[in-house]
Amino acid sequence: MRPALLLASFAIALPATAQFTIQTSNTTADLRGIHNVGNGVAWASGTHGTVLRTEDGGYVWQSCSVPPGGEKLDFRGVQAFDANTAIVMSSGPGDQSRLYKTTDGCHTWKLLFTNPDKDGFWDCLWLHRTGHGILLGDPVDSRFALFETSDGGVNWIRDKSDGLKFEGKPIAAFAASNSLFAQTSTGYSRAFATGGPGGAFLYEAWNTEKKWSRAKIPVASGTDSSGVFSLGMRYSGSMCSHCEKAPPRFVAVGGDYQKPEEAAGTSAFSNDGGYQWQYSQTQPHGYRSSVAYDEQNKTWITVGPNGTDISTDDGRNWLPVRPSASLHEPEDADRNWNALSLPYVVGPKGRIGRLDSASLKLKTGK
Repeated sequence: MRPALLLASFAIALPATAQFTIQTSNTTADLRGIHNVGNGVAWASGTHGTVLRTEDGGYVWQSCSVPPGGEKLDFRGVQAFDANTAIVMSSGPGDQSRLYKTTDGCHTWKLLFTNPDKDGFWDCLWLHRTGHGILLGDPVDSRFALFETSDGGVNWIRDKSDGLKFEGKPIAAFAASNSLFAQTSTGYSRAFATGGPGGAFLYEAWNTEKKWSRAKIPVASGTDSSGVFSLGMRYSGSMCSHCEKAPPRFVAVGGDYQKPEEAAGTSAFSNDGGYQWQYSQTQPHGYRSSVAYDEQNKTWITVGPNGTDISTDDGRNWLPVRPSASLHEPEDADRNWNALSLPYVVGPKGRIGRLDSASLKLKTGK
């Protein structure tokens, strides 16, 4: 879509502290795409055809060549596989939504796919090393535009399932952080979250018939600027959301991006694979555009324009993060972020940060 305190009984929540090291990006582009490949390699993307790459954990971010015809494109998503190979997704009306791929460390790019819908607008891209991928766009004629690939993005097939259609008020997706898909390490991701006037929902098709179902998510919705902006999943066990043992846990964040300070309706969670959702008891302290799970600290992290929050109970309660004064961090070190791919965060005006996971401390008092 086009969007340019109680923790437990007798506990009082105090702000958490974390170290965000601000890195030098050498760009003023608005960054919304970020993907940490591992072993020091990460890719970032943003406005004005901007694509960045690091091979040393962010000490140096290299500016990539601009994909052909991409000087005015807004690359809101990037999916990388190693230091040489990545696909970027631009978001824009009609043919301004495109996919480009590089296999030589972003020296050259090849146009893979252009939005075939003149009234369409791409929102989120997910790809796996196996070659499976899924691409989500705003609805066209009251049906979500969803494409799948099995060959790494060379060919895309539109999903024409009836479950992607809807009636009544429009439902939409948000191209805020390229994190509307529930992502796993298994190579299978058929769940995404929505918002808009028609409401916020989880669309899910993990059954063998690949039939789409949906469940209401209790976050702010009902307007063009509200709904779920990011969907996270913490998973253990088999890839069966219907299984009684260890179903996936979902966390959804969002709110209304036109009301960034409004805390109500910014988070919800599900412990049963997305069938039933609950409103977070303590909400993030403003609209949030991205959420991710820090496995090392068993902590969820969510970011937005007015700050960062963490949860250690799978999204039931959130605590605001404040920079650690002892680390002499800038006052805005925890603020104004768009997207996460831990340990990296990106934001407006070329902002890139790296979270020191070991410094993430939750403080509570009785």
